[in-house]
Amino acid sequence: MHSFWGLIRAYWVSDRWREAWALTLAILLLTAAASKTSVWMAVASGELLNSIVNIHDPLVLDPLAGILSSAGFLVLLVLIKEVGFVGLRHLLSTTLHRKWRGWLNGRFNDALLDTNHTHFHLQQGNSTIPGSPAAMPDNIDQRIHESIKGMTGGAIGLAMGIAGVATSVVFIGQSLLQLSTEISGFEFLGRYGSATFAFVAIAVYVPVSTWIAARIGRILEKLTLKLQQTEGSYRGELTIFLRRSFQVAASRGEGVQRSVNGELYGDIDKVWSQLNKYDAGYMSFTAVYNFFAARIVAYLPGLLPYMSNTISLKNYITGAELVGSMINDCSWFIQVMPAIANLKANAGRVTELAGAINLVQKPSELYQTNGVSEFRYGTQHEFFGLTIRNLELMHRETTAQPFLSLTNMRFRQGDWVYLKGESGSGKSCVLKAINGLWPHGRGDITFPEGVTTLYAAQDIKLPSVSLKQLISLPMNETEFPDTAIATALYRAGMGDLIEHLHAERIDGTTWDQMLSGGQKQKLVLTRILLHAPGILFLDEATSALDPHSKIAFHQAIKDHCPAATVISVMHDQDPPKSLDGFNFYSFILDIRNGRAELETLSAPAIAFGHPTGTIIAAE
Repeated sequence: MHSFWGLIRAYWVSDRWREAWALTLAILLLTAAASKTSVWMAVASGELLNSIVNIHDPLVLDPLAGILSSAGFLVLLVLIKEVGFVGLRHLLSTTLHRKWRGWLNGRFNDALLDTNHTHFHLQQGNSTIPGSPAAMPDNIDQRIHESIKGMTGGAIGLAMGIAGVATSVVFIGQSLLQLSTEISGFEFLGRYGSATFAFVAIAVYVPVSTWIAARIGRILEKLTLKLQQTEGSYRGELTIFLRRSFQVAASRGEGVQRSVNGELYGDIDKVWSQLNKYDAGYMSFTAVYNFFAARIVAYLPGLLPYMSNTISLKNYITGAELVGSMINDCSWFIQVMPAIANLKANAGRVTELAGAINLVQKPSELYQTNGVSEFRYGTQHEFFGLTIRNLELMHRETTAQPFLSLTNMRFRQGDWVYLKGESGSGKSCVLKAINGLWPHGRGDITFPEGVTTLYAAQDIKLPSVSLKQLISLPMNETEFPDTAIATALYRAGMGDLIEHLHAERIDGTTWDQMLSGGQKQKLVLTRILLHAPGILFLDEATSALDPHSKIAFHQAIKDHCPAATVISVMHDQDPPKSLDGFNFYSFILDIRNGRAELETLSAPAIAFGHPTGTIIAAE
């Protein structure tokens, strides 16, 4: 799905191809039926006008009956076409739109939320060089939500229009040939003289006008794409602003935020203004085009044979209606050129996202385009624990030098390691690199086989799911009995929430909005106690807790996850101790000036009754 046509046909060759083709064929049949009905309507219109013209003809015994009969038949055809064929086709086309969009949405969500953390790698700031291999798409949410919807709807409309043009040419062209007659002065054309005039008029008028429309359409496409980008940036800023609403209020930063919002909306207004001018020009062009098509071009081809009295008024009117109908159908591209521009813009944004998703399937290759990324991950026997060799962390530059270096570190079962250092020294970066979440640098990270890991971060955003599901993450809530969840909640000091295990909201408020920062961190502790990981990474996971709660947090892990290897980053100068004064941590890794120095604390084995491991070396 990395090209326009690949993206368009993917649904029709997927595991849901029967559904896709059944709806498509039904829409095509209804389109053909509507085109055929248009021919009958043109004939009926000719009959009606002929009945009106002959109202005073003495040979017509009951002119009113003839008029009513012709009008009634025309109305019946209109109802059959617009209600039966066009209405049902609209229902089926919107159903196809819904199902196609749903399938594409599912594919992109599966791709973004894979075990490769694709959604994370797509947002690592590699868009500084547009068009480069490392350029990442902007406003991913807009592409998933709006661009896919616009692209699928536009593509279905385009396909229906093309089908309408094809069937119109076949059916209306056939009728024009049947009505055709010889024209005086153009006898060499034979009995197809009037039909030839009609086809020439259509062949000249429609393509020239379409060429003009296409030129304007290209401008509309560029402006539409630019408007989507500016709209996405503005919406993204509003989303971020609402998430940090408290910080803006606390710092009285409304003035600055207002200025940022104003600048972003100013970009929208500028592009929108340009787009409106071209839209207005295009609307005027189509209005003039439609007038000439319906009032002049449609009636010109049959004028000569009618003046020479070789065709009747009825056939002249019928032929004009048929020519007008064919011009209208063949002019579909002109009528929807803005929609085509919008389709191309949406498709471009979706295919660009698909290409980026494919690119980040090998994150290291992506990051190597604008920096060093030579991390190697592997596994080994659990006896050897977690091993880190020659770890160097860098920033995003091909010539960047390491801002932090660690060599030959080994963490075994039961080791508790406290990373200490000034703010910005790289403590959290070490945890991210070990977990494959830091883009640039090099080193070998080897995990023990069969050991689960859990990364607890400082900033916690909770999805709108049940409390039980929040605690069960990353597994499904059905994997755990309620008693196991309740026990973990109680041990984490959140027993008062046990009665709300299956609730997604309390009084209409989501858990993310209701829980304080400290409660969210206790919720993470609940998750730790439930899963009992073999290796636990705490990235300032107790920053919102008071001193007593921090001790209880560590004590709960020590009591209920005794075999866990814990690697922790905190802002505190010294690691916390138990209420009895014993060290939770067996080692301090002090990071200074881009290097790390290891300190051994008093072994907690006596206090807690379990063996500790050994770090071979750290530098």
